[in-house]
Amino acid sequence: MGETRVVDLKVGCQTYTWEMLGERFAGGPDDLLDAVAAGGYAGIEITDTMIGAYGSQPEAFARALEARGLALVAFTMSSKSGFTEVDEVEADIEAARRWIDFTGRFPGAILSMGSATVMSDGPREAKFRVAAEVYERAAEIGRAAGVDVAIHPSSHHDTLLFDRSDYDALFALLDPERVGWVPDTGHILRGGMDIEDTLRTHASRIRYLHLKDVDASGTWTMLGQGVCDIPGVIGAVREAPRFNGWLVLEEESDEAARNPAGAVKTNRETMRRLGM
Repeated sequence: MGETRVVDLKVGCQTYTWEMLGERFAGGPDDLLDAVAAGGYAGIEITDTMIGAYGSQPEAFARALEARGLALVAFTMSSKSGFTEVDEVEADIEAARRWIDFTGRFPGAILSMGSATVMSDGPREAKFRVAAEVYERAAEIGRAAGVDVAIHPSSHHDTLLFDRSDYDALFALLDPERVGWVPDTGHILRGGMDIEDTLRTHASRIRYLHLKDVDASGTWTMLGQGVCDIPGVIGAVREAPRFNGWLVLEEESDEAARNPAGAVKTNRETMRRLGM
């Protein structure tokens, strides 16, 4: 892909580390902001589940971020439809419109849309087409509002986007100029893919990067303790023409379940040892 681009790297934190705790997490969005700031991060990616009352108060959220020296890297939305149910397309689009409006209050922030997921019986080909329609229409709304929209494939239960053939099938239906991609190292590895080849093949779609780690069996591990070649992956994404420089760390290991704030702080220290 040519010479490595000169792009400043910034390190952010995804809040799913706390979201995966479910009812065991009794805090609110300010607790997340405090933990991320204390962990030494420059930015945060927060989800529609964890945004709380700030979801209708973008100005207050902006003040809360500023008070802690954080930028909003991205806002992540999901859907109970998995973005694959034809009867829910219009509802998904309206939800995307709402969150695009919210995200647009934060210059440079990206709307990340969750992984297409199989929620009912039916041919997979049809589900790919429904997901592509939702992603494309949301991206058009985002373009009009000045908000970049990207998708985040997942390896979790019933995902439609598990292995390389799934990625290729969906991406063939999406315009890379309109619909971006948030590659996630952990999910790519769990899908059995050649990670650097996948990144380079679909480089034109990359907007920012999720860094996670797994062991050889695909079990989540703390960053740097698994099989992910972190420097190699970063080298690959730095060549992507629309990569914005954000490395967003997301932790799903058992250690994160025991001590999420401590786990994300440790991951930030791991990145510092790697010179970032």
